[in-house]
Amino acid sequence: MSHYSGPLLTRPVAEALLAAHQGGATAWTGSLDLERSSGSASLQADDWHWKGERYPYPHKLKDRTIYYWDGDEFAPASRFSGSLIKLVPTEWGAPTFEIDGIKMLPTAKASPFEDARRKVALVEPRGKVLLDTCGGLGYFAACCLEAGVARIHSFEKNPDVLWLRTLNPWSPDPDAPASGDRLQLTHADVSQAITEVADASVDALLHDPPRFGIAGELYSQAFYDQLARVLRRGGRMFHYTGSPNKLTSDRDVPREVAKRLEKAGFKAQLALDGVLATRR
Repeated sequence: MSHYSGPLLTRPVAEALLAAHQGGATAWTGSLDLERSSGSASLQADDWHWKGERYPYPHKLKDRTIYYWDGDEFAPASRFSGSLIKLVPTEWGAPTFEIDGIKMLPTAKASPFEDARRKVALVEPRGKVLLDTCGGLGYFAACCLEAGVARIHSFEKNPDVLWLRTLNPWSPDPDAPASGDRLQLTHADVSQAITEVADASVDALLHDPPRFGIAGELYSQAFYDQLARVLRRGGRMFHYTGSPNKLTSDRDVPREVAKRLEKAGFKAQLALDGVLATRR
């Protein structure tokens, strides 16, 4: 799917645009791509112009929602096909996304992009072949490309998440020159597709699965055995876990994961909000 190149609006951006127009300004300067860049829009009496295209002034927009131009109107960046999936703005610019109201990326203390950068650094991707099991919005992949990865193969199961990626300017485009043909994005369930990945064919792994209650198969011993099979000896993996249920049930998911990884053939230790493991 080709990436969207039109404006993205949030309520604060739309209000700033309208305020400039109502104040008699003929131009407005700001970001229309979630803080990836800054530019100017020409303000006319009945519409505004940006990058050679005309757009109507938006009606009142909702909080915590990102809007894109669908050709007829500014529509929410969301879809409902069994679950409500939406792109959600953050104070950091780079958005997160939600599935049925559950936030899928940490944003409380830092940008989700910066959070991804710290985790990617643990596996030292420069010059390596890397497997990204659950691509999401592609922040792991983007940070790997930024860090000089040789090649990265990313899987994403949910077609609606793949659609959100095409709207999000922070998500890497596999076809963009900046990717340099280093990013392969596959629409597939990695719990099944992993069996087709060759033995010891990757140098590093990034595993950022949904919470256990949604995708328990991605925390299973069988899946960890497959990850050990495809990773070369000495290769590193970062496994995001968070700390689900720890306060309410005394369950320690990171340590449970570490034990399973040890059994699969890794040396594991807790790191950041997950587990850093090295293939023995």
